[in-house]
Amino acid sequence: MIDTPTRRTVIGAGVFAAGSMLAIDGGLAQVPLSPTPACHDGDEATVPQTEGPYFKPSSPERADLFEAGMAGQPIELVGFVLTRACKPVAGALLDFWQADDSGRYDNSGFRLRGHQFSDAEGRYRLRSVVPGIYVGRTRHIHVKVQPRGGRVLTTQLYFPGEAKNRSDGLFRKELMIRTAKNAGWLAGRFDFVVG
Repeated sequence: MIDTPTRRTVIGAGVFAAGSMLAIDGGLAQVPLSPTPACHDGDEATVPQTEGPYFKPSSPERADLFEAGMAGQPIELVGFVLTRACKPVAGALLDFWQADDSGRYDNSGFRLRGHQFSDAEGRYRLRSVVPGIYVGRTRHIHVKVQPRGGRVLTTQLYFPGEAKNRSDGLFRKELMIRTAKNAGWLAGRFDFVVG
């Protein structure tokens, strides 16, 4: 008996294949990382979370938050913005902000803050540094995602293998980035599913 592929299998394979080529236009050579979450037609949207006290509007448009001489582990985070039907969302606004390697936020300027728009295939790429921990919180990156004319998804992304994940009351495993070491950088992947 021959198995006929389902729509879910075909879409998932397409997203995964595209995901292995996410870093283009000067990005680092990415190691293949599976989608997060694996998109299935009709899936739930990405879990929302609080924006916290450190959000600042009007961040600069930029995908590269990493600066020469910046302390900490560099990371290149890539992924897609997708609908619940696993369709790519072009032109979605993604606004990122985070603490530095020492767990401090820049509240007077826009260091480690920036926004960008997903490309025609729904892809985004962020170059930054792994954020530090601070009292009560594990490592995390804040993000707001908004499709054109759609509702804003505010959430936080987390890192695997962190001891503080167990004690952080906001931590959600569904919001963990998939990671792998790559030429001195940390390669990361997270796909946002917007409702």
